[in-house]
Amino acid sequence: MSYFGEHFWGEKNHGFEVLYHSVKQGPISTKELADFIRERATIEETYSKAMAKLSKLASNGTPMGTFAPLWEVFRVSSDKLALCHLELTRKLQDLIKDVLRYGEEQLKTHKKCKEEVVSTLDAVQVLSGVSQLLPKSRENYLNRCMDQERLRRESTSQKEMDKAETKTKKAAESLRRSVEKYNSARADFEQKMLDSALRFQAMEETHLRHMKALLGSYAHSVEDTHVQIGQVHEEFKQNIENVSVEMLLRKFAESKGTGREKPGPLDFEAYSAAALQEGNDETFAGSQGLSPSRTKPAGAGARATCSCRFPGARFRDMSRGG
Repeated sequence: MSYFGEHFWGEKNHGFEVLYHSVKQGPISTKELADFIRERATIEETYSKAMAKLSKLASNGTPMGTFAPLWEVFRVSSDKLALCHLELTRKLQDLIKDVLRYGEEQLKTHKKCKEEVVSTLDAVQVLSGVSQLLPKSRENYLNRCMDQERLRRESTSQKEMDKAETKTKKAAESLRRSVEKYNSARADFEQKMLDSALRFQAMEETHLRHMKALLGSYAHSVEDTHVQIGQVHEEFKQNIENVSVEMLLRKFAESKGTGREKPGPLDFEAYSAAALQEGNDETFAGSQGLSPSRTKPAGAGARATCSCRFPGARFRDMSRGG
């Protein structure tokens, strides 16, 4: 439907100016869109760097304690989120190139359009000039008619009446020519204005379709990234749920454990008898000038006496000399 061909006429014929300036806004809108996407890309890049920094922070988490394995879950998730936002940054940067390329093509199209509609601008100016002269011619004609009527009422001489009639006819002829010029200018303007309006609408339609396609690419890129981010968050949540408290405790015990063998019980008689036997061995070794199997206690040269009694056993005194 020719919206522009129906809605941009009006008494002062400003429709052409409105449409022309609207079309001129196209390249400006394209540049503003590029600036907007560039700012969004900067935000995504900054966010990606922040997530990479957060990943490094998780990597530096303490390796001690039962919570330590969960830091790896945080690190992996942060790395993936950083990659998601970095990938969106790259997509947006590529999209900016497409927008700028379209902007260059748009400038060429507008330059060509300006050359094509210059005749319409001339027609607007001609009609404007004729429209300004028309009321003056009409007013002059009315004044001459009124003068002629006044002279008739005043019974002025025929000579004066003839002069007034001549002036009235000249004014009428001037008005007729002005009307003809106006109608000719109006017809030329109407045809050229209609052609330009249709051309402007076609340009705007092409512009809007192209801009919507660019916005579609933008929305698609952002949507893909949000889907990926959602998957990363879901994976993070699942990984947290999969790491149970029991698993963390078992992993800590297996990696940091100090051994599974517990200290065994002692039998008093066997343990004490072994100690006495060890003492006898050291005494004998000393009498033979041999090195004892263990370090002698302080005062080892003194007489060592052991007179211990245990149920069912009696031990004699032992001295270094035997």
